[in-house]
Amino acid sequence: MPPLDQSRAVTEPGTAPAAVVAAVVSELAGVLKLDPGRIDPAQSFRALGVGSVPAVRFVSLVNRRFGTALTATALAGHPTPLAFAALVAREAGDSGAEAGAVADEAAVREILGVLRERLAALLGCEPDAIDPATPFELLGVDSIRAAKFAAAVNDAYGMDERVVSPCEHPNLAAMAAHVANLPAAGPPPAAGPEAAEEVGALLDAVREDRISVDEALTRLPHRL
Repeated sequence: MPPLDQSRAVTEPGTAPAAVVAAVVSELAGVLKLDPGRIDPAQSFRALGVGSVPAVRFVSLVNRRFGTALTATALAGHPTPLAFAALVAREAGDSGAEAGAVADEAAVREILGVLRERLAALLGCEPDAIDPATPFELLGVDSIRAAKFAAAVNDAYGMDERVVSPCEHPNLAAMAAHVANLPAAGPPPAAGPEAAEEVGALLDAVREDRISVDEALTRLPHRL
């Protein structure tokens, strides 16, 4: 099946701005682990296979992206990505929704590139070999690698994420969208030997069952 032309679906009167539809489709694609181009925004969520759990995750990601406070029950009255995007645009404010979505999309792409590089370094592969929609567990991200990746994300963007949550941020695309909605931070500081030694000591302690992964995460330095 060839990629769908999403621009055609958003030119009808009364629909959401194209950028909002594209952002909503992007979030849905990440949850469903599909290429965004294969999602028809005029098709119903039911037909797309969106169950109750994916629906909650999808709406949560959309809320983070647009600063809305919608619930999964909104999908019943807005049963397609196109209709839901129109609701999101209204809730977020029509005047700034499209510009915000465009800026956010660019930020997500930039952040995704950084996250792919950091994760590729941990997995020992090329960044291009990582599909942003593939769940972390299928990429071989175990608890130790999740801890190191969380520390790398913290270091790069000034966050305080304790772990890569497979429920809220199940893949790189979702994590990049999450990071894009956080306050901007400066460029990552240069790595120092002391930080590397500290992380190594913490990982050794986890491997030897002297401390838990959660405890190690609380001690990780914000520099790698």
